[in-house]
Amino acid sequence: MSITLSVIDASGAILAQNSGNETAFLVYKQTYKTGDVLRVQSTEPGSFVEVCLDHTMQPAMLFLKEGSFDMPVPFGDQKQICSPFAFEGSNHRLIARAVNPETLPKLRNLSLNPCDHYGNLTAFPHATATSQTRGEAAFAASNAIDGELANDDHGVWPYTSWGINQDPDAALTIHFGRPIVMHHIKIFIRADFPHDAWWESARISASDNWTQKVELTKTGQGQLIQLTPHQTDTLIIDQLIKADDPSPFPALTQIEVWGTEIPTSD
Repeated sequence: MSITLSVIDASGAILAQNSGNETAFLVYKQTYKTGDVLRVQSTEPGSFVEVCLDHTMQPAMLFLKEGSFDMPVPFGDQKQICSPFAFEGSNHRLIARAVNPETLPKLRNLSLNPCDHYGNLTAFPHATATSQTRGEAAFAASNAIDGELANDDHGVWPYTSWGINQDPDAALTIHFGRPIVMHHIKIFIRADFPHDAWWESARISASDNWTQKVELTKTGQGQLIQLTPHQTDTLIIDQLIKADDPSPFPALTQIEVWGTEIPTSD
């Protein structure tokens, strides 16, 4: 399998590109400009690729359903959810490598994707939500799967979170892009108390209409929710019941979905 990394400008012109067999790297010695896009391509759609598109980002195992993924270089509001050193300067290193599904850890966090963004439709996991506080990047659905666990404050990096805009009917969906088996989840509510409230309970749902109610408490620690192993291609968290607290601002810092891949038959 061949992998190609590219930097593409707003007009679609390729500014830099490099390919490799199973592993590719790209060193881009220019300053990023508004409209630039980082592209990962695999010659095998439906493959797993480990990517690291900036030195400040942790590597992520992505499922490239269509064999290609574009990540816009963040500027403006989008830049606030990144490290201040991310995508800065004129010396950038991108890496991507193919991963054999048989070598994947048997149990791993299937919801981790620091590269996720609103327009992503091809790299999984991917998070979407019915509500987002003021439409700001600091409260986007993708923040709930970016791997950042700091939750004793709110706002810009590293205190990103999914903010529900005070919507009692808010729902978050994690799309996996293929069937997986989830075993347990860990929820980190935002814990900037007393600014924040919290949820007493929530509902977890799978794509086959299976549901489970989960109880939550006022804590900044991860809350482990054991599940009967369940096959699904999405996870939805909704029916978020706010605690009786003066603050109107419950929020979710991170949700980890721990599970396994479904073995492919020959």
